[in-house]
Amino acid sequence: MNENSKEPVVEQALDNIESNVSDEKMVNESPSTSKKKISPDLNTNQNNSDVIDYLSNSIFDDTKEVLIDELLKNESESVEVIDDSRYISTFSEISEKKIISGRVIGMNEKEILVDIGFKSEGIISRNEFNENALPDIGEKINVYLEKMEDESGKTVLSKEKAVFLQRWQELRDIFETQEIISGKIIKRIKGGMVVDLDGVQAFLPGSQIDVRPVKDFDKYIETEMQLKVVKFNEFRKNIVVSHKAILEESLAEQRSELFNKLKVGNIMEGRVKNITDFGVFIDLGGIDGLLHITDLSWGRVNHPSEIVSIDDNLSVKIIDFDSEKKRVSLGLKQLTPFPWENVKDRYPKGQKIKGRIVSMTNYGAFVELEPGIEGLIHVSEMSWTRHIKNPSEVFSLGDEVEAIVLSIDTEEKKISLGSKQLEDDPWDKIEEKYKIGETKKGKVINLTQFGAFVELDEGVDGLIHISDMSWTQIVKHPKEFLDKGQELNVQILEVSRENRRISLGIKQLEDDPWPDLIKEFEIGREIDGKIVKILDKGIILELDHSIEGIVPYGKRPKRDRKALSSNYKIGDVLNGTVFNVRPDDKKIVLHVKGLAPDDGSKNDDIREFLDNQDAPASEKIQIPDDLV
Repeated sequence: MNENSKEPVVEQALDNIESNVSDEKMVNESPSTSKKKISPDLNTNQNNSDVIDYLSNSIFDDTKEVLIDELLKNESESVEVIDDSRYISTFSEISEKKIISGRVIGMNEKEILVDIGFKSEGIISRNEFNENALPDIGEKINVYLEKMEDESGKTVLSKEKAVFLQRWQELRDIFETQEIISGKIIKRIKGGMVVDLDGVQAFLPGSQIDVRPVKDFDKYIETEMQLKVVKFNEFRKNIVVSHKAILEESLAEQRSELFNKLKVGNIMEGRVKNITDFGVFIDLGGIDGLLHITDLSWGRVNHPSEIVSIDDNLSVKIIDFDSEKKRVSLGLKQLTPFPWENVKDRYPKGQKIKGRIVSMTNYGAFVELEPGIEGLIHVSEMSWTRHIKNPSEVFSLGDEVEAIVLSIDTEEKKISLGSKQLEDDPWDKIEEKYKIGETKKGKVINLTQFGAFVELDEGVDGLIHISDMSWTQIVKHPKEFLDKGQELNVQILEVSRENRRISLGIKQLEDDPWPDLIKEFEIGREIDGKIVKILDKGIILELDHSIEGIVPYGKRPKRDRKALSSNYKIGDVLNGTVFNVRPDDKKIVLHVKGLAPDDGSKNDDIREFLDNQDAPASEKIQIPDDLV
């Protein structure tokens, strides 16, 4: 090393010595120190050359010259690693909203003091501890740091929140690993139960308590239950648990085993799990089977609850099953014999039976003879004499009735019954009771367009046709002559036992006036009549004895007919000559001068009038073809 290179080193060394000397003066020597420390006083009058000599002889004795190439080599000297764990342990990472460890250092009536290694002790409300389980002085506990400093400068801690967060983290792991845990049901709320999971409350839905519907929820309060976390909401701090999920997992294995053992036709024991409108669900010990309403009974079933109840134990038959869809069809009626076997032997034709009305339609009433066997009483077989429109006129649903077996069709599974056959048919001796020509008293029970029905006896009706109501008047509707409920005398005109028909008449109670009327209205006689109708092709007159007279216009153009019609009005009196008398049609044809041509073609005039098709139906005049 040359002299020039030593000068900066010396200057640096002097600076270091000055610093060391000043430090040395501040340190008290130990009494046991045997060697005397060298403490040069840089303030003395020693010159710099003495210092340089001192440094040259002591400091640079072991100095080694290092070249730049050696510094650039990738070699490094190993430095002994000093154990710094004790040094690092003196630092603690403390921040809010975290769980930290602390040591109890004191307590008073309201608070517990905890040393957490911060500049001030933390406080926990004493209410967070059970008075019988307070921590001991010096005991280490985990706490939740809520605030580094509150308004009064205190560090606020919480033991409850620390326990909650610790348990919350555990439950998060349990949810992820799908472990089974134990919880205590503490109360019931809407829709389910509240479960305590060692400091954290979870919701147990009512549908997740058991695989079967729960009727009494209160019996589960204060009970321990194995649970599985099925929903974990970190944001809302919400946990949903299920006991049913655990049961279903165990039942899944049982289902697989049971499906391997299932065979169509097997009879199994099951419990009624649920009842619906269409059937019953049966628990077969891990598998749910459907007992359809049509397979409950051979008879008519309106609702499954009529036969079974919840929790009933039943023996059922396997009808069909699908291993892939895990569906099983069950039958209950299949355990009993098919009721239609030998049905003809049990219900021969003509036998009187008893049954119950189970259904009614517009055409009849269905009678249950036994479960699975029903017969129909048609409306036509309910009464010999009455016209039954609906079975409700005779029967009511649920009535116990008697009937006679009329016929059986085993292929169609139909039985025809009759209730009227329980009594004698009054029509068998109707001809003896009602003789033609006799006068009977009756009551009008119905009016129709073509006539009136008159009740002669209970269940025996007769018909008065409109043509048999008057000798002289044309009756268009029976209400012109009769009223419903009116009592009157009638004459028996015809009796037919085969057709079950009696024809009646009221005009026959009087003598036929037409023999005398023919003399009164002799052909060629001039008579007067009052106009009652004016038609396009003729005029209708009312003559004596309420007989109608017809006056045809003849073969005139339509324009001329309208002109003629305009000259007359209803109520006017016309004089005409009798041209023809028709007793069967209750009409007299007249010829009125000026209305028909005077060319001697009166027959053509009448034909033209009778061929009138333009008049309304109620105004058309019906004349036999022979008159034309």
